[in-house]
Amino acid sequence: MEPKTIKRIGVLTSGGDAPGMNAAIRAVVRAGFYYNLEMYGIYRGYEGMIQDDIKKLESKNIAHVLERGGTFLKSARSSEFRTPEGRKKAYDNLVKHGIDALVIIGGDGSLTGAHLFYNEYGIPSIGLPGTIDNDLAGTDLTIGFDTACNTAIEAIDKIRDTATSHDRLFFVEVMGRDAGFIAINAGIGSAAAATLIPEKKMPIERLVERLKARTKAMKSSNIVIVAEGGKSGGAVEIAAKIKKELPYYDIKVTILGHLQRGGAPSSLDRVLASKLGVFAVEGLMQGKYDVMAGIINNKVVFTPIAKAIVGHKEVDEDDFRIAKILST
Repeated sequence: MEPKTIKRIGVLTSGGDAPGMNAAIRAVVRAGFYYNLEMYGIYRGYEGMIQDDIKKLESKNIAHVLERGGTFLKSARSSEFRTPEGRKKAYDNLVKHGIDALVIIGGDGSLTGAHLFYNEYGIPSIGLPGTIDNDLAGTDLTIGFDTACNTAIEAIDKIRDTATSHDRLFFVEVMGRDAGFIAINAGIGSAAAATLIPEKKMPIERLVERLKARTKAMKSSNIVIVAEGGKSGGAVEIAAKIKKELPYYDIKVTILGHLQRGGAPSSLDRVLASKLGVFAVEGLMQGKYDVMAGIINNKVVFTPIAKAIVGHKEVDEDDFRIAKILST
């Protein structure tokens, strides 16, 4: 397919926010300016596209955003965009502003919308993987994942101080929806006693035996990391089951929740977002449409969105094995 002439690019963030989204927006806009393109910000994601919350961006709009968490373009869920009528409104607004291409920053739901929209209206689009869950195929890392892991580990380090002081058993629940990437990295990085992830079911009996063994070894603190969405339930449910088996433990539960989605992005996330943002603009100019820009083996690659959103990305077996070895 011959590349279309692109003069105006719209950029939006959609779904859950992730640290580094602002860095990605900045890179997209700056790259657009470098190639003498007009850049438009679509506020509040697909909902803003439907409501015509679209504004031309200038250099001042992206000043001092690199280091900020969240997204200055804001994000929102849009049930109307799931309907043909809603997508038609969105398309009409893009035509009104003369926008010929899109960069969509978000997770699998956001990229699914981009894929559907491209198939219906043919507007060139490239997705950037903006999600702390790290659950998109076609990239080793998603924007926000590294920062979320750092935030989780920092919180767990603080929890360990009180766990050690009182000989308590803590169950710490981390985000990740139905993916255990944050949990496994936080487990290794914080010396957890055990890490429970959706991809690998650990029977309660096995966890009980591990905790008993640690008691015999006179471990001064025990922290169990639990990924939300696990097959055995969340941290609260698992802690209740363990309390029945080990009533002598003083058990506490901490759910980190949305704490992991905020904060200034790490150096890794800033660089990743910046690289992918520039490549997204260049990819559009080269005729790469309906793809997601990702990074594999430290090289930027383009993966069809349809493959990125359905490809099942597994936690690395070596990571799981290492976490098990180091928890004994």
